[in-house]
Amino acid sequence: MSAPVTDKPVLNTEGAPERLFILREIFRGRRLLLAGILGLSLIATAATLVLPWTVGKLLQAIQLGGGLAEWTWLMVAVGLGSAIANALATYLLSRIGHQMVWRLRERSMRHSIGLGLRTARQEGTGNLATRLTADAAALKSIVDIGPIQLPMSLVTLVGTMVIMGVLDWVLLVITLAAFLVAVGVVAVVVIALRRKYVAIQNQVGSLTEHFVATMEALTVIKACRAERTVSAELAGRAERVARCEIGASAMEALIVPVINLGQQIALVAVILGGGARIAGGDLELSTFVAFLLYLFQLTAPLMMAMSGMSTIQAGLAARKRFEDLFALPAEGLDAGAAGDAPRLPVAGAPAVRFEKVRFAYGEEPVLNQVDLTVPATGLTAMVGLSGSGKSTVLGLVERFMDPQEGRVEVFGHGADQWPLADLRGRLAYVDQGATLLRDTVRNNLTIGREIPVADEDLLRALRDVGLEEEITRLPDGLDTVLGGNHDLSGGQRQRLALARASLSDAPLVLLDEPSSQLDTLNELRLRRLVDEIGRDRAVLVVAHRISTVRHADHVIVMDGGQVTAEGRHDDLMRTSPMYAELVHGQALGTPEKTTAALTGGDR
Repeated sequence: MSAPVTDKPVLNTEGAPERLFILREIFRGRRLLLAGILGLSLIATAATLVLPWTVGKLLQAIQLGGGLAEWTWLMVAVGLGSAIANALATYLLSRIGHQMVWRLRERSMRHSIGLGLRTARQEGTGNLATRLTADAAALKSIVDIGPIQLPMSLVTLVGTMVIMGVLDWVLLVITLAAFLVAVGVVAVVVIALRRKYVAIQNQVGSLTEHFVATMEALTVIKACRAERTVSAELAGRAERVARCEIGASAMEALIVPVINLGQQIALVAVILGGGARIAGGDLELSTFVAFLLYLFQLTAPLMMAMSGMSTIQAGLAARKRFEDLFALPAEGLDAGAAGDAPRLPVAGAPAVRFEKVRFAYGEEPVLNQVDLTVPATGLTAMVGLSGSGKSTVLGLVERFMDPQEGRVEVFGHGADQWPLADLRGRLAYVDQGATLLRDTVRNNLTIGREIPVADEDLLRALRDVGLEEEITRLPDGLDTVLGGNHDLSGGQRQRLALARASLSDAPLVLLDEPSSQLDTLNELRLRRLVDEIGRDRAVLVVAHRISTVRHADHVIVMDGGQVTAEGRHDDLMRTSPMYAELVHGQALGTPEKTTAALTGGDR
């Protein structure tokens, strides 16, 4: 028996996913550039700190009647230098942020594609997509303000207070006392905002997920005249997002007014205190003017620091969502049993063998003690009523999931002993929905292939399924992008998926309800194609049409998650009452949605 396995997807065994360290992502390979940005920021900060001092000196020069031009030009140069250095540093930092977001999106898409099917379905397409939009934008905001601008704001804040203390420490104490309460209120608000941001991003992800699902089901919604009902449900979700956002906005709106109030209180106190000190001869007018300018300047870095902390809270909430994504178990395409060498099929072994296989979605059993065999060549048809577990069998062969008990063999080896990429490289698979990419016909036919396929071979495959003429009539032929104005019908999509499978040289072809949307003529083409493939390869087809089953080399009958009979059609008509009833009643099952089966729906 193979080692115990579960319904979880194959995991990447390289260890736990790394946490997302934003500063590491920013600094990677850019230390010299960041040093330059830091230098520019320091220049801008120093100029900002010097500017009020130059104004004071200019005022003093006016009082003394000399040196006016020198201080004027110095003031202009300081202001211009500060603006240029700040603009250049902001641009360079923003470019680093965009590059980090690019890498993060690339990693997120790669990891999402690598998730097991059930994990991806549980996470939701819309929720995954939100990582690339709102969450990525929130992280970009951290880069814009976090590593350089926020520290420089703190440097400006501290430097301003130091200079104010040098100018007059008594007025500085008055200023700090006025600002202290305001800073305390803002700190409480910033801490509370993080919880709000987490709730907002989760709600936006849920809304996006439900909207994507709605648009995918648009045909059914319109046919059932459910536009108003579905729109109302989505509107309710949008309202919940708005309530969260309004709550966060209410808290954010407190930051600037509270700081401004602190500044106004400080200004009144400084004017009163400074006037008294000037009248007493303890303070010069030019020094008092410079102190007032520093007081006005104090607000900007303080607001930057407080709003920066708010932005960082939103970014940290987004970082957690990325970490949650990267913590999801991904399939290890190169992972087989530890220390295994590349495997080859065992000579004389069947294509597939199930031994006492049990599988359940959570607590709901789907397969129970299943034993079945698929010969190495020829057509094997699997029949049974809807929900009997047929699509689940295909999913276990592909290792979209693993059984809780028993052994699944593919070409003589346990499925869990194959490196996943090697296993799937020996399988060609057509799902019941005949899923296609929103891409060109050519790329849909050759997906997963590293070596280009000649146009002649592609057209031959299309000809075998009766689709050559329709494709060549498209505006760009094989290079026409499917979807939108050039979408295919259900039967055409099914035939294109069959053509893709026929181009594969995989020794085992899995077909889930391949004729469910085919007319009689195209079903006959399918039978000829399957017969040709089955001459030297194995074909396992989930079938519901009697015409497909009659000429099969081997038939597997399933009922209630168990195999009730195996054999040829004529033999089963005599030995299996259930099979005979299915055939006579033309009730070989109704189409099952493979994706639903793999995520806990129809089996």
